[in-house]
Amino acid sequence: MGARILVAEDDEMQARLIRVYLERDGHSVQCVHDGRTTLERARAWWPDLIVLDVMMPEVSGLDVCRILRAEASPIPVLMLTAQSTETDLLLGLDLGADDYLTKPYSPRELTARVRALLRRTQQPAPAPPAVLRVGGLVIDTARFEITLTGRPVALTAKEFAILAVLAAEPGRAFTRPEIIDKVFDLGRETVSRTIDVHVMNLRRKLHQAAPAGAGCVVETVYGRGYRLTPADSRGER
Repeated sequence: MGARILVAEDDEMQARLIRVYLERDGHSVQCVHDGRTTLERARAWWPDLIVLDVMMPEVSGLDVCRILRAEASPIPVLMLTAQSTETDLLLGLDLGADDYLTKPYSPRELTARVRALLRRTQQPAPAPPAVLRVGGLVIDTARFEITLTGRPVALTAKEFAILAVLAAEPGRAFTRPEIIDKVFDLGRETVSRTIDVHVMNLRRKLHQAAPAGAGCVVETVYGRGYRLTPADSRGER
């Protein structure tokens, strides 16, 4: 069954091309060409997914994403950007985008990313334990709440999912493909890069909540991936 997808792209020719490929996949597609209309259509039509260009007139794609997340909208967002610097990617993900593609991209990759996002949001995996505890970290998966040494930590949906995967088996080193399978359902190198950016953002937020090094640390296991380790146990390794 197809999904309702809102394509927000100011380049009308590019928007039509995206629409053709998504409709071939069986989706119902609407196209808009500025940020203000994107917000209006998202609120009225309530799409299953938004393909959102960063460079939009009137209201930028970044501001559209920020406003939707401030309104507690859970609509998945695939962000399109011509900027590929680490700062730009961190900003988009921090504002609540679920994934990104840098231009130029192939329409086939875009449709594959869309399918992956829809699979994850429409067919949720079995729920993990309601509460996960690792050191000073407490993850309440039912309430979508995280505290670190008693301090609340605000994470995006993707950061929350990655942290929950690591916290389910503390000390175990997860490879990037393993994390991708559990969080993204799409094993591509560009998605592997997305994992790295999410982890960098996650580390920053955990450090801000516990700057003295208390709580937990997301460690890089070189040649393998990442693991979650209670900070007070690192000296025992």
